[in-house]
Amino acid sequence: MFSLSLAHLSLAVSSKQLFFFFLFWRLVDLLSLMTVTYTARVANARFCGFSKLLWAWKGSIYKVLYKEFLAFFAMYTAISITYRFFLYDDQKRYFEKLAIYCNHYASLIPMSFVLGFYVTLVVNRWWNQYTSIPLPDRLMCVLSGGLQGSDERGRLLRRTMMRYASLSALLILRSVSTAVFKRFPTMDHVVEAGFMTRDERKKFEGLHSPYNKYWIPCVWFTNLAAMARCEGRIKDNHTLKLLLEELNAFRGKCSMLFHYDMISVPLVYTQVVTLAVYSFFLVCLIGRQFLDPSQGYPGHDLDLYVPIFTLLQFFFYAGWLKVAEQLINPFGEDDDDFETNWLIDRNFQVSMMAVDEMYGDLPMMERDRYWNDSNPRPPYTAATLFVLRKPSFQGSTFDMAIPKEEMHFQPLEDIAENLEESGTRHPNMALFNRLLNSAPSPTGLMGGALRRTSAQLQRQRHSPGIDQCNSDDEDEDSCKIGKAGSLPSGLGQETQSTVCSFRDEKSARTPLLEIQFGSEQDRPGEQPAIKERKELSRVESKCNEEHQIGEEEGKGESGETTRAPVSLLPPPPKSSREKSSRPYSSIPITSSHPSALLFHPAAHSSLELCSSQPAISHNKAVSTPKPPLGGNKMSFLTVPSFSEPQRFRSVSMGSELTGS
Repeated sequence: MFSLSLAHLSLAVSSKQLFFFFLFWRLVDLLSLMTVTYTARVANARFCGFSKLLWAWKGSIYKVLYKEFLAFFAMYTAISITYRFFLYDDQKRYFEKLAIYCNHYASLIPMSFVLGFYVTLVVNRWWNQYTSIPLPDRLMCVLSGGLQGSDERGRLLRRTMMRYASLSALLILRSVSTAVFKRFPTMDHVVEAGFMTRDERKKFEGLHSPYNKYWIPCVWFTNLAAMARCEGRIKDNHTLKLLLEELNAFRGKCSMLFHYDMISVPLVYTQVVTLAVYSFFLVCLIGRQFLDPSQGYPGHDLDLYVPIFTLLQFFFYAGWLKVAEQLINPFGEDDDDFETNWLIDRNFQVSMMAVDEMYGDLPMMERDRYWNDSNPRPPYTAATLFVLRKPSFQGSTFDMAIPKEEMHFQPLEDIAENLEESGTRHPNMALFNRLLNSAPSPTGLMGGALRRTSAQLQRQRHSPGIDQCNSDDEDEDSCKIGKAGSLPSGLGQETQSTVCSFRDEKSARTPLLEIQFGSEQDRPGEQPAIKERKELSRVESKCNEEHQIGEEEGKGESGETTRAPVSLLPPPPKSSREKSSRPYSSIPITSSHPSALLFHPAAHSSLELCSSQPAISHNKAVSTPKPPLGGNKMSFLTVPSFSEPQRFRSVSMGSELTGS
């Protein structure tokens, strides 16, 4: 008796367990109809934040892939057992060669490339289909505000027009979604659900068309809108236009859903991806087998029985393919498919409430709590006080610092002058000037002299005028400068030509006498640096003497041009028609340094002007004002005239000047 009662008790307990077990899985099935949402669980990034999602079953990769995974592992195990226990030795050798061959050529299948593009295409298509689902929110707001009338006729118009829009969305979702079609398998179910009356169904079925007729309720909507406009319930044409535009946008989304359902991803693409994945892992069933380590095959030193990394590879690649398979048609009944039935219920209830119950139902207007506050600040809770401590963002350049000297406005006249000057310069002269000021010269003497002279020429750039080519000879060749007369590269501060004109004055002033390249022979015992310093000091002393002589003569002779400093330029080539009082052979060259240019202390020239203005040649002589002598002792570069009467020489950067 006691044993019988225990048997009944155990049977009762087992039946209760089975009942609760069945109820639990039924609840899981019902919950699985909703889309998996885990946004709140990953709202904040934390340590191993996604690891909590790995234990979820609904919508997980385990639920989607476990059948294929078990099938792959079972086939791998069967082949491994056959190789180890059922094959003879010669058959094992042949199988081992086949396994090595399959493992070697399995990498030729482009798994990542094919799957990556395919899944990207499917995911983009999946989201675009969701944005194409027709939602009545904008349409119901325009309809509620545009169609006036609180009487029964106005209420009937608004509700009927909104029901027609919901009916159109229902018809298109019933055509593309399996879940909606299971809910409304026939038009009788649509009529019974209240989306369509029996008369409307007769009218709908009386319109014969071989195509989908989801658009018919939209036409009914437009007819009712035109009727309401004629009755004066829609006040103006602008409101009618706005209402029809919103209806057309709603109908356009219905049409887009229909085309997404009709135009799928090309079948060949889906076949290629599927064949690539399946063929790869079929080859891996043989190629990834653990072979006999005693045979000494490369890479087969261990025999682990279970291919862990091959199983992981199958899990990732096959799972990737399953993702595409689940998202390629989101209107099914998978865990992550769109909740179309829920959308139908929500849209119908909200739209009817907006155009009927909420029409004209307004709360009483009153002053808000910040009525007299020009700077309203809503309160914060204790959990959000940290937001007040953050400074308000003013812009990316709000805290940028600018030097004070760059914050002053510049006069427009100076800006225009600078723009005019920069327009006449060569585009590479700015870089050339920086190199001239920073780079060391070949020798210390020429480097210092060229830099000083370059600065002087820059200051003399805006001289009042230039001397023209004044020559008694009618020979045009006497006004030309050959290549040997070009200015050294260190003197070119501008791309404009530098004109230096000379004139023999009918006075007792002594013309430029001699130019000597060094005053004595290099001593063999001296070091190059010592010789260069000596030459530098000798040249500076002679330049100072020349400058003093020029100052004395400038004070004694009023109205005459001040004495110009000596030149460090080599003499130009002698023209075949020149009548020089001194041949080149009379110029002694005693120094081995071409940069050590020394001058006789008594030598002076009649330099009238040396400017950086463009060289201009005229047939008649034009008198120009003579520049005043400054107090600076720094010398200008001058070019010898070789006792030629009234000649000028244009010195330019890499170009020749021809006098006309």
